[in-house]
Amino acid sequence: MKKIAILGSTGSIGTQTLEIAREQGDIEVTALAAGKNAKLLEAQIREFRPKLAALWDVQAAASLRESVKDLPVKVVSGMEGLLEIATMPEPEILVTAIVGMLGIRPTIAAIESGKAIALANKETLVTAGHIIMPLAKEKQVPILPVDSEHSAIFQSLQGNQQNKISKILLTASGGPFRGKKQEELKQVRPEDALKHPNWSMGRKITIDSATMVNKGLEVMEAKWLFHVELSRIQVVVHPQSVVHSMVEYEDGAVVAQLGTPDMRLPIQYALYYPKRRSLSGKRLDFFQLSSLTFEEPDLETFWGLKLAFEAMERGGNVPTAYNAANERAVSLFLEGKIRFLEIPELIQACMEQCRYVEHPNVEEILGTEAEAYALIKSRW
Repeated sequence: MKKIAILGSTGSIGTQTLEIAREQGDIEVTALAAGKNAKLLEAQIREFRPKLAALWDVQAAASLRESVKDLPVKVVSGMEGLLEIATMPEPEILVTAIVGMLGIRPTIAAIESGKAIALANKETLVTAGHIIMPLAKEKQVPILPVDSEHSAIFQSLQGNQQNKISKILLTASGGPFRGKKQEELKQVRPEDALKHPNWSMGRKITIDSATMVNKGLEVMEAKWLFHVELSRIQVVVHPQSVVHSMVEYEDGAVVAQLGTPDMRLPIQYALYYPKRRSLSGKRLDFFQLSSLTFEEPDLETFWGLKLAFEAMERGGNVPTAYNAANERAVSLFLEGKIRFLEIPELIQACMEQCRYVEHPNVEEILGTEAEAYALIKSRW
């Protein structure tokens, strides 16, 4: 019986992880954590019977505690609750699927307690990769990528770990606005940006896909995960979302991972690595694929991606300023308070104006986040 804990169990990745647990039948879910969806979390508790459950809000957690008092589950809250889940002895894998920099401290705690990390939280490596990756190496803890692109790279590296990577080819669907120019995006509404052509994802990551900031965050994450220079990472727009990413080796050979756009595949691969298990769902039918196309990204229209390369080149806490500014900007856009094209404007402003820290610790990372939030609040 494989034992796991999930941070972010009511979100897109979390619910699909539970689908896998339901289908496979040999996964014990020892702990669940959610932000504020108490109703769904209660349903998950009743189905999967974890020993520990957490809600971010203290009052919501108290209400949930009353609702599930008939079950042998402990309900906790806040960061203390996330850390308690991260360090509990039972689970061998922690699935980090919460959005934002809340994932940093629980991930560090889980690594220090010897757990494998199934990583679906980009912000952890974007902002604290210089802390997380050396610690994982020291503790001999695997970081197993759950993002479809990073899982594809990881899968393409199997059996080739001793061979030199020439280039990582990180594919992007292009989102709902592929091929459009800035003039056409001036009046974009949140409901327009939430119509992703291929993937079913949460609201925040769907907006990030529309701006291509999501791909920028993935570039940063790939640098840390696979120990490659930024110059060896190339973004390739692939509208069909069939080739999930590729690795080019020094002899020119390119190894790719292909599949239907189904997030359960990379989730399950991380949970059972290095084994593959049967998984329900559609399979690729190559006779129905009319064509696979590849394009260069438009860095002028989608300059949030261009800013990501600049942030990573500057290093220090600049990627944190990039990420924090984007989080707040996406929230403001979804609330109808800023325009779509203002999202990269806010990112650039925070990159330029936040105080620079060359080697930030966790407190300085969180301080940069707060500084970016305050800057945006003062101007918008």
